[in-house]
Amino acid sequence: MARKLKTFQTSLGFYDLAIAAPSMKAALEAWGAGSNLFHQGVAKETDDADVVAATMSKPGVVLKRPAGSNGRFAEHSDLPSDLGSGENRARRERHRPKPAKRAAQKISERQARKAAADFEKERKRREAERRREEVARERDRERREKATAKAQAALEKAERDHANRAAAIKAEVEALEKRSRAEDDRWEKERERLQAALRRARE
Repeated sequence: MARKLKTFQTSLGFYDLAIAAPSMKAALEAWGAGSNLFHQGVAKETDDADVVAATMSKPGVVLKRPAGSNGRFAEHSDLPSDLGSGENRARRERHRPKPAKRAAQKISERQARKAAADFEKERKRREAERRREEVARERDRERREKATAKAQAALEKAERDHANRAAAIKAEVEALEKRSRAEDDRWEKERERLQAALRRARE
C-alpha cells in the first residue's frame, strides 16, 4: 500500500522548495540534497494550507518560489527580485508582514491514495531520467576515451616515424662524414705525391 504523503519545505540557493513526499528521505532525494537538511534545521514538514494544496496537486514534483517570498509554489519560478545586500534584505524581511497561516484542509482517503500514486509515478519518471542521463554520460565518456586513444595512437605513430626518419638521416650524415674523411685522406696522400714529383722536376 502506498504511504501517505506529507509536505516538506526548505530553501536552497535563490529558491524556497516544497514537495509532497512520503518521507524526509524521499524529499531530500527529490531536492538532490547532499546532506540532511532536516537535521541542519533548514528543512521542515509544513501544514500551511496553500503549500500543502500546491504540492498535493503535483506529488513528487519539486515546486519552488523566490527565496524569502510569500508567493505561490510552482514548477517554474523567477529569480528573487530583491538580490540586494544581505543586511538590507534582512532589514526588509524583519518589517515584511507575515501572511496569516491557514490550517491545512482535510484530504480524503481517495485523494491521499491518488497523491501517493502520483508521487510514485513522478519518482519513477525522475529515476528513469537519471538513468538516461547516466547512459548519456557513459556514452560521452566512452566517446572521449576512444577519441583520446585514437589521438594517442596517432601521436605515438608520428613519433615512431619521426624517430625512424631521424635515424636514417643520422646514418646518412655519418656515411657522408666518413666519405668526407676518406676523401681528405686520399687527397692528402695525392697532394704529397704530386708535390714530391714537382720538387724532383725542379732539381
